[in-house]
Amino acid sequence: MVNTNDSGNGSDIKILVVDDREDNLFSIETLLEKDNYTVVKANSGRAALKILLKEHDFSLILMDVQMPDLNGFETATIIYERDKLKQIPIIFITAHNQEEGNIFKGYKMGGVDYIYKPINSELLKAKVGVFVELYRKNQQLAANEKQLLAANKSLQKEIEDRKASEENVKLLNKQLIDNNTHLIAVNEELDRFAYVASHDLQEPLRKIMIFSDKILIDQKNEKEVEKYLKKIMGSSQRMQSLINDLLQFSRQDINPDDFVNTDLSVLVKEAMMELEVEIEKNKAQINVAGLPVISSVPGLMRQLFFNLINNAIKFRKKDTPPVVNINAEKINNFRKNTNYYRISISDNGIGFDPAYSDDIFVIFKRLHSYHEFQGSGVGLSTCKKIVDKHNGFIKATGKVNEGSTFVIELPEKQPAS
Repeated sequence: MVNTNDSGNGSDIKILVVDDREDNLFSIETLLEKDNYTVVKANSGRAALKILLKEHDFSLILMDVQMPDLNGFETATIIYERDKLKQIPIIFITAHNQEEGNIFKGYKMGGVDYIYKPINSELLKAKVGVFVELYRKNQQLAANEKQLLAANKSLQKEIEDRKASEENVKLLNKQLIDNNTHLIAVNEELDRFAYVASHDLQEPLRKIMIFSDKILIDQKNEKEVEKYLKKIMGSSQRMQSLINDLLQFSRQDINPDDFVNTDLSVLVKEAMMELEVEIEKNKAQINVAGLPVISSVPGLMRQLFFNLINNAIKFRKKDTPPVVNINAEKINNFRKNTNYYRISISDNGIGFDPAYSDDIFVIFKRLHSYHEFQGSGVGLSTCKKIVDKHNGFIKATGKVNEGSTFVIELPEKQPAS
């Protein structure tokens, strides 16, 4: 069964919903049509595959895991065997009691996220909104790439036609290089956006899974259950915050109204709460002192501290509990003629060769193999972008086996726009 709902106002977003129950299809369609999405419904995995044989322009697939004949994982495997369909993200819909092994299986099949039954309408709309935004950025970047490639081709032809003028040839070559540099930057921005959407959002979800398991184990202990429920609520709020921050981060410019006076010590505590499991597991000691109140975008600044503390724990010495010291001092920045704060985040980890102090901020640049330390090399480049958006500076120093120090300089107040 296929049913197409068109909002009538030229919506360019198509979402395929796959579920063997009519009531589930209807409820999801009702939620999504309010945002003017075009919803295509399929009541089985085979029906979904028939649709995808003819249509490839879906922004997102919402797929139930438990279906007769072909289940959601099997359907996803067949979908991703086709090159034209590999770029369509799949969110699996499943029950709360889904085993962790099956959840890992879903990610291995290519799924990017999970929605649990009974469906939380606000969470569903928020997650769909993230991937819709990602789809639109994909479309925009593809158009930009096409224009840049056309411009490059035009410049190359002009270079050939005007070989008589050496100066013009040099100028055109520079323009060609600039266009290529911009094209690379555009692609890196898309990669960063996709990484945050598909990876960073998983951390609160992992904590929800951990504390849900603890509730099942300690379900007779009301105090423990209440404690874990509060942690689950906190992680859910963190996921919602990450989604909002991600949408904000994807904008080309930050609105001046986004900057508010922010106590950085509060943001560090919130980041530490999100890293609670890693801190306890590795017996990490985090020392915080003298952090100021500055004008910042709280969500981005919280993500900055989260990334840097997480980085210090990840690159710890094998048999030494990590110690992280965070402090600040007020300075006068002669370049900007305003008060700045110099914030230092130092650790006792494995450090790095000083020759690579600039490379670590390059997107996807890794100083260690994936087998030694997991990660994609995006976290520190994200930190640099956050600091840049705050009109600040960041640098890293370190020595092999002697730890690392990240120094950030941020203005006390943002310059008037």
